[in-house]
Amino acid sequence: MSSSRIRRAALACMAVGALAMPAVGAAQAAPNAEPPSTPVPFTAVEGEVMSYVINTKNANPGMINTAEKAVRAAGGTVVQSWPQIGVVIAHSTHADFLTKIRATKSPSIESAGPTRTAPVVEGTPGTPDFKRKGASGYKKKPEFTNGDAPAPVNPAEGPGDPLEPQQWDMQMIKADQAHEITLGSRNVLVGVLDSGIDPDHPDLAPNLDAANSINCSAAGQPDRTALAWQDTTSYHGTHVAGTIAAARNGVGMVGVAPGVRIASVKVVNDDGYIFPEYAICGFVWAADRNMDVTNNSYYVDPFEFWCGDQPNQAPAMEAVRRSVAYATGKGVVHAAAAGNSAYDLANKTTDEGSPNDSTPILRQLNSTCKDLPTELPGVVSVSAVNNTGTKATFSNYGLGKISVTAPGQRILSTMPTDHPVAPNYALLSGTSMASPHVAGVLALLKSTHPSASPAELIAMLEAQADDTSCPVSYPGGQTCTGTTEDNSFYGEGMVDALDAVSTSR
Repeated sequence: MSSSRIRRAALACMAVGALAMPAVGAAQAAPNAEPPSTPVPFTAVEGEVMSYVINTKNANPGMINTAEKAVRAAGGTVVQSWPQIGVVIAHSTHADFLTKIRATKSPSIESAGPTRTAPVVEGTPGTPDFKRKGASGYKKKPEFTNGDAPAPVNPAEGPGDPLEPQQWDMQMIKADQAHEITLGSRNVLVGVLDSGIDPDHPDLAPNLDAANSINCSAAGQPDRTALAWQDTTSYHGTHVAGTIAAARNGVGMVGVAPGVRIASVKVVNDDGYIFPEYAICGFVWAADRNMDVTNNSYYVDPFEFWCGDQPNQAPAMEAVRRSVAYATGKGVVHAAAAGNSAYDLANKTTDEGSPNDSTPILRQLNSTCKDLPTELPGVVSVSAVNNTGTKATFSNYGLGKISVTAPGQRILSTMPTDHPVAPNYALLSGTSMASPHVAGVLALLKSTHPSASPAELIAMLEAQADDTSCPVSYPGGQTCTGTTEDNSFYGEGMVDALDAVSTSR
């Protein structure tokens, strides 16, 4: 499955205190007795390492300690605990572990469930089989763009940053005009939750904050070893990072906010998967390292849509929600890609590509099924347009689901310097490419409004966006609904970098 993912920009940010409530099963119950979603089989085989999430009833160290004891009593190994959000990540080789942990008498445990449908191929931290830098053994997942191969860019042209004349996207969101006012503040830090960043790229090295970078892609445990966060098997994170903050340094191209700092938060393993424990680690890290913005051009595997009425999916769904809410409560605002499946997120029907780590099945969806972290509260959802300003055919959409739109087709940005086909710079397409434009604008907004909360930043972003009306006709059976001010293709409209640096509260 090659969809990028997107988050709904909800103005109602989750309070940190809400992390302890309510129980997922009750909160996610389908309204109006709608049909349940299709269950997905989960089978643990004795001797194979499986990964689980355990949510405590409250987010505090005492509850975590009790849950950890229950994990060990049930035959599991504690991989990582997050007392900030009341979440424990555990591994077990025992087929009855999930049954035992759910049957425990521990008063601290609210819910427990698997994070994957396939065994953990990277192994368990602390064992000889552990692969610190990420998995190697799943079927390789495609780069999460719309499927286009990287296209090399034309030769450099123009003064200053020589590729800038080819960056139609920066002109469309008025970033070129915004740069005449400010390039963004060095006090602002953007976490690039992705596949790692090339630390040697001349356009990225000046703004890369190595001290705040991390690798979360090996079992969900933070890995701070030297350069564990760099790109290894994927160009995706490097391309995203350039759109956000490629330096204005007379080399190559320029990002939306070339004066801010970026940190690599590696949440994608070497096979291309973003499992819940990786994303949770990334969001909590971003919160505790005082980041201002995160970009999330992915959906959480192995489900394109996680269903809250399924007991094997709801616990991981809740754990990811808690991590996003915790980061939001600590002042982090999140941008995310809407996905590349040309899917109407407001009218979900079926999904035939999940789970993508084992055997996909045809599933019936319902209103409890969410694209994570796209549809979580406090996340800005971003659809993609082409160079005419029309929604890209691959972009997901949905009335009430899309916050804003941004350029996402044939976007010029940075590539790993050693890429065999398109070294240094390339053109890529996808909502993965649209979301970092919005992350960059949010970084400019934070630069000019340093005391603004995530909710205030989102409100300004949406208010400043340029209204974009539904097209008169559109190919492929996708229908745009809503008003010029807010519709299913463009949400509140095209983001505006110039307004972000020109207005004051």
